[in-house]
Amino acid sequence: MRQFSDSAWKQVILVCGASSIVILLLIIIFTLREGLPAFTEIGFFKFISGTTWKVANDDYGILSFIVGSIYVTALALVMSVPLGVFCAIFLAEVAPNWMRQIVRPAVELLVGIPSVVYGLVGLLLLVPQISKLGGSGDSILAAAIVLTVMVLPTIISVSEDSIRSVPRVYKEGSLALGATQWQTIWHVMLPAARSGILAAVVLGMGRAIGETMAMIMVIGNSIKIPVSPLDPARTMTGSLALEINYATGLHWNALFACGVVLLIFILALNSIAMVLRGRTQQ
Repeated sequence: MRQFSDSAWKQVILVCGASSIVILLLIIIFTLREGLPAFTEIGFFKFISGTTWKVANDDYGILSFIVGSIYVTALALVMSVPLGVFCAIFLAEVAPNWMRQIVRPAVELLVGIPSVVYGLVGLLLLVPQISKLGGSGDSILAAAIVLTVMVLPTIISVSEDSIRSVPRVYKEGSLALGATQWQTIWHVMLPAARSGILAAVVLGMGRAIGETMAMIMVIGNSIKIPVSPLDPARTMTGSLALEINYATGLHWNALFACGVVLLIFILALNSIAMVLRGRTQQ
């Protein structure tokens, strides 16, 4: 009976694992099927390098969306990576146990907040303040600040795990040689956890570039290539969410082609993160 139970559970786990792979493949196949006609009719390089998006003329180019996505993601990472890594160091090496038990659940709680709530807070609090710097306030900067808060839990959690996974003998050896705690953290612990921290950054980048609802609410959704952080812009995910409900024909295919490009970005980033995390565990 016990052998039967073990065998049954193995089969259930196998089916669940296979199902996740099948679902991923179905998503990729469906997205490619709907998006490839746009690449065929418009041309792949023309599609990703075009700067105009005019539905009435069937003229579709997503360079402004790509630039907007990369711009807001890069600016968010500039703000979130130092803050996230230092917070991870604090939790892993500095904070007393009682404080760690307060801060860590608070960080994890940020993951469960719906993105629309982040967008609403950004719209009501950030946008009016940023408008004082010039423009309407709906901008790359507003979106990047919101994204910074949203990706922090990922960067903090993965970075903390990476720092904790460094063998304690490294730290003890450094301290025994006369190094201070901060010298040990900076010159021993962080270099040893480098691959894991890079994986945290890449995972945060994937989260940021795939975010939709919060971005729509604060970025301005302007179809142009942004220059200043105070300029409005539009992301690839924002275009899909804003236009998919009424799209038909080539417009529909162009949106799915945009989804294909986004899927390539996300899969590439996740693959890099998996390699880096595997290197850390080794």
